[in-house]
Amino acid sequence: MSDPDGREPADGRKPGDDRNWTVVVEGGVAKTNDPVSSAVAEPGAATNRHEPHEPPRTTLPETLYEKRKQVHNKRIDGPFRRFKWFVMLVTLSIYYVTPWLRWDRGPFAPDQAVLIDLANRRFYMFSIEIWPHEFYFVAGMLIMAGIGLFLVTSAVGRAWCGYACPQTVWTDVFQHIDRLVDGDRNARMRLDKAPWTIGKVTRRAFKWSIYLAISFATGGAWILYFADAPTLLREFFSGEAAPVAYGTVLILTGTTFTLGGFMREQVCIYMCPWPRIQTAMLDEKSLIVTYKDWRGEPRGSVKKAQKNPEKFGDCIDCTECVQVCPTGIDIREGPQIGCITCALCIDACDRVMKDIGRPRGLIDYATLEACEAEAAGAPPQPAWKALLRPRTLVYFAIWGAIGLTLLFALGTRNRTDLTVSPDRNPPFMLMSDGSVRNSYTLKLRNMASRPREMEVAVEGLPGAVMWTDTIAREDAATKQTFTVSADQIRTVRAYVIVPAQTKAQDFSFRLTSLDEQGESDVVETGFTAPGGE
Repeated sequence: MSDPDGREPADGRKPGDDRNWTVVVEGGVAKTNDPVSSAVAEPGAATNRHEPHEPPRTTLPETLYEKRKQVHNKRIDGPFRRFKWFVMLVTLSIYYVTPWLRWDRGPFAPDQAVLIDLANRRFYMFSIEIWPHEFYFVAGMLIMAGIGLFLVTSAVGRAWCGYACPQTVWTDVFQHIDRLVDGDRNARMRLDKAPWTIGKVTRRAFKWSIYLAISFATGGAWILYFADAPTLLREFFSGEAAPVAYGTVLILTGTTFTLGGFMREQVCIYMCPWPRIQTAMLDEKSLIVTYKDWRGEPRGSVKKAQKNPEKFGDCIDCTECVQVCPTGIDIREGPQIGCITCALCIDACDRVMKDIGRPRGLIDYATLEACEAEAAGAPPQPAWKALLRPRTLVYFAIWGAIGLTLLFALGTRNRTDLTVSPDRNPPFMLMSDGSVRNSYTLKLRNMASRPREMEVAVEGLPGAVMWTDTIAREDAATKQTFTVSADQIRTVRAYVIVPAQTKAQDFSFRLTSLDEQGESDVVETGFTAPGGE
């Protein structure tokens, strides 16, 4: 805008220029003392905007990507660390040892205890054998696993992430290798900052070779679940295995080496969707690893607290809780997505509290509700009380009901099964004597680990007789007997003939095993005739 007398302003603004002159642009970057929205301002602009959990900013960051800060967690010992050792030992033992376990199923079935036989479409787990048409058992187990995760999360927070998740387990293994090769936290930090000398290169190559060996063993163990383990191992190293075996091992070796050896906590924080799902299932009654700020704040050293004990809380700001954390977070900043609830910070804090003569539990497994009550003067609530609440009991009831249903179905399932498929073209054949013939494809399934004699009978169709491609027309009868190999399906081409003038109607095939079990299966089908309805 111009002055009333028509002259241009002294600051160089043109007439009609309505720009905001409180913003100064330097090198294409807006500079201002007023708050600037990060949604419209360029990087580097002055701003007062910040997220609730962040300190106030003075300028916007130059990039939205934050470079990873290497986590060098410190060795710690305590109840939770020992429990973590136990879980790691159990899970790794199950993974690496299970393919080598044997289970006698007789001479007609594989003797590997756990086997996913894709070629024959079978899943074996000790005495349980799952066929393709019984996939509902697998679906039921997957549902149980999902509800089990919901149960664990609602009860004790992200305990799955902290103890049993494969990413956590293998990351823990690699972190222990770091300590074995490079030393504890301070030694590893010094080595990271040191220049790349021959000694550092040698040490890194040795450590990464151990990473690679463990990663290769991980990929190699996985493929052993899909074929006889001793046979596949021999074929693998002799070059006789299928290409898919080598490809699978290569992919799993690479992912384990990369995710467990180098990305580690980044997988948990950025890549995995489960932490975000889990946090939605937590509430104020869920047990989580919690820093009791009302007791620990304000922080101060032991000497400061001794001089003025009323001024400082129990936290002496030793940062031991941060140093032992495998994801490098500070639990004192409150619940955050980087916390995997491994509780190693509890072990570290309890040890410090013991050394300085203060009560344990500054960092503890507790519910937010119990913490509020304790801050108001109530006594600490035992952790087990948080488990017995309606939400966890409902989850447990659903989980248990599904498990009992699956067990009942396994115990009562029939090991004999019949499938009937009538021919559609032609639907029937009219014989020279006026009789009518229909054709069917029968599949006799023997789910036992031994050969069985089975009888197929025609029921509900007056005057009907049956023969097959292997049984002569002269030997037609209402019942025929077949031998079905162990753990196999036998396909039978069957022909059913009825007297002239028989109307179209429904009837049944009954399959009966001729052994001590005497199992049977009945399938209803239809007979098509010229005078049919």
